[in-house]
Amino acid sequence: MTKTVLLAMTSHDRKGDTGASTGAYLPEIAHPYAVFTKAGFAVEFASVRGGRVPLDGVEDADPVSAAFLDDAELTRRLHASAAASAVVPSRYAAIFFAGGHGAMWDLPDDAAFAQATAQIYEAGGVVGAVCHGPAALVNVRLSDGAYLVAGKQVNGFTNEEERAVTLDRVVPFLLEDRLVERGGRFVGAPKWQKQVVVSDRLVTGQNPASAAGVAEAMVTLLR
Repeated sequence: MTKTVLLAMTSHDRKGDTGASTGAYLPEIAHPYAVFTKAGFAVEFASVRGGRVPLDGVEDADPVSAAFLDDAELTRRLHASAAASAVVPSRYAAIFFAGGHGAMWDLPDDAAFAQATAQIYEAGGVVGAVCHGPAALVNVRLSDGAYLVAGKQVNGFTNEEERAVTLDRVVPFLLEDRLVERGGRFVGAPKWQKQVVVSDRLVTGQNPASAAGVAEAMVTLLR
């Protein structure tokens, strides 16, 4: 029976009150999708509100991302994403959160995705996230009340990287700091370097360069 991965994304399309657009970062969707499907897993899409997913990183799409966009049926499926509230966690062997700055605004407080994440993890599944995707994990609690990330090695878009893109005063919080506040042991790398951290069945990556690597590590755990 084919295992299914839920690829989960933001529905938020604005960087605070700057007027600049954002959303889910296309390469962090396309590269993991390619890894998961090449490994023989089915992939389904979900977003906070469901339906059309706002995308960032489309303008300078790399070949993998461009191929994703060129597949009309695939983009149709993406933009018919299930709402987080409609997700049935027992259907999935893993959940993966793509990044993009939009994730910082709506993923942390989405109770449906938090509940699905906890249920998938406690059922023996794999949880993954890359770049700003780990924002979805900061408020996830397990059935014993502990934060999912507590005591685990974790990674995500670093404070240094946020300052480098001059959005450290725009985002609602700094992801690295919040993961540490929740008890995570942050294992960062120099900015823009690939960094994938595996801790039990939690896989987190630092930035777009880490997206495929997170999916590859998840595939290893799923097998």
